[in-house]
Amino acid sequence: MSRNLALFDLDHTLLPLDSDQSWAHFIAGLGIDGAQQHADEIDAYYQQYVAGTLDMNDYLNYTLAPLARHSRAQLDAWHAQFMEQVIVPAIRPAALALLRRHLDAGDLCCIVTATNVFVTAPIAKALGIEHLLGIEIGTEGNDPAARYTGAATGIPSFREGKIVRTNEWLASLGHTLKDFPKSYFYSDSINDVPLLERVTDPVATNPDDRLRVVAKERGWPVLELFGAA
Repeated sequence: MSRNLALFDLDHTLLPLDSDQSWAHFIAGLGIDGAQQHADEIDAYYQQYVAGTLDMNDYLNYTLAPLARHSRAQLDAWHAQFMEQVIVPAIRPAALALLRRHLDAGDLCCIVTATNVFVTAPIAKALGIEHLLGIEIGTEGNDPAARYTGAATGIPSFREGKIVRTNEWLASLGHTLKDFPKSYFYSDSINDVPLLERVTDPVATNPDDRLRVVAKERGWPVLELFGAA
């Protein structure tokens, strides 16, 4: 196999924001009952994520529950507004250029994120990335428009779970990580060290303070897509 593998975290890596946190604040801005309290709690969970102390199951139980209160049609309509007002203006040329370099080289590209697929699937599409691994959400039926249950399914793509999900995805394509001459993973977060350690070319991208220290200790390159820290 001649092409390489390029994996990308999403939040604060390809985007200068946290998409799940931004979604919570967008919904709060619509004045939906209880949404502001939800957004405030999401902010607290985000601080735990940054600190590396997040209980992912607890977080998922909380953040996904509101999705079950609305129809998929309503959620999709809100998400279209979210994309237009929040996400598209946040997409930076430097991030698009990084993705384009790998796509033009024929590399197999995938976003691997700890944010749920409802929030992130339209973002991946806007970025031009076909493959996405994110938190999967249960539905009340098999219909594509079935209402969400508000509960996560499968292995969360978080910390070591990103390794499991990546390996499962590659296996579904008939590959393993070792099949690729080079494998890249771009991430900003200390939580992604497990997967960064597995690829041939880890890149600390807009790294948080803790990952910046690890990158310096291990000689990993540091990439600043949104300006130097």
